[in-house]
Amino acid sequence: MFEFALLAFASLFTMVNPIGVIPVYTAITANLTPQESRKVAFKAALTAFLILMLFALTGRFIFQFFGISANSLRVVGGVIFFIMGYELLQARLTRTQFDKETPQEYASDIAITPLGIPVICGPGAIASVIILMDQAKSTLESGIVLGSIVVIIGMTHLLLLASKQVMKLIGENGNKVMMRLMGLIVMVIAVEFFFSGLKPILRDILMIQ
Repeated sequence: MFEFALLAFASLFTMVNPIGVIPVYTAITANLTPQESRKVAFKAALTAFLILMLFALTGRFIFQFFGISANSLRVVGGVIFFIMGYELLQARLTRTQFDKETPQEYASDIAITPLGIPVICGPGAIASVIILMDQAKSTLESGIVLGSIVVIIGMTHLLLLASKQVMKLIGENGNKVMMRLMGLIVMVIAVEFFFSGLKPILRDILMIQ
């Protein structure tokens, strides 16, 4: 039971990567007030929590009903991540301009996408909860998976709330350097996601063992 709990926590922590979310969060909330930034952090964490819970409880049935595979999810997630990483690499995000949106509308939009999905709750995290729930052989083990989701999303929320203070110490130039560095990392992750999903699909198409 302890081994399963450790596996569940480690797998989800790696996929959600709460520490890696911080530079993205600070970049896309740079023009928001502290109060609006806190609302974004809460809504993004809540969105990720609800999505992970939904897929943990019904993921297998949804995938079977629509004929969706985790590999397809990885390919799409990889494309989204690559676009976001490219924008970060230039120390900008196209969504940082309000256009005709009010700050409140902008904050509401970015909290759900891209922050809630796919930054916090990405294809890897969704695939992980589905696989872990499938491996759970008792109600207690299923509860451990759900509990791991609660703990990790809670940690992510707390880290996001503290991130502004950390980034203030770095300064504007440091923030731009962090954005470019994070953009490079996000693009590398995107390529890994894309090809890890594409290879099994191509093998099935070409019938390669």
